[in-house]
Amino acid sequence: MSRVQLALRVPDLAASVAFYTKLFGTEPAKLRDGYANFAIDRPPLKLVLVEGTENEDTRLDHLGVEVDTTEAVHAATARLAEAGLPTKEENDTTCCYALQDKVWVHGPGREPWEVYVVKADADTLTRQQGSTCCAGPAATADNEASEPVAVGGCC
Repeated sequence: MSRVQLALRVPDLAASVAFYTKLFGTEPAKLRDGYANFAIDRPPLKLVLVEGTENEDTRLDHLGVEVDTTEAVHAATARLAEAGLPTKEENDTTCCYALQDKVWVHGPGREPWEVYVVKADADTLTRQQGSTCCAGPAATADNEASEPVAVGGCC
């Protein structure tokens, strides 16, 4: 199993959950304070909603690919590095109510992508010390490597 993840920062979580429940014909797989995710089979999609600021337009938070195993994350890390993309690895990081292993890269428009596996459920939305959960690798004018820049939510 592998599916694309789309994480959105939304101004009204309840309204967004209601809309996406109707759009995809399924209830959220996880619903917590300020956070929801949908594990959609068709199309294969992990839709993540992170509560943002009231009256702000919905915006892209980050993108990802959910995989089944830590080995798949390591294989993606090696493949991305071999392709010349700067990567930032995180192992055993608690993020968005889940224990995860992941690797971050960024696209040419500084859009953060993660390849990740969910290893276990967790009790918190917030990130562990030193994690780039809620931040993804993005380039700055002076640094085109993979320094994390805050982008909002996490998976």
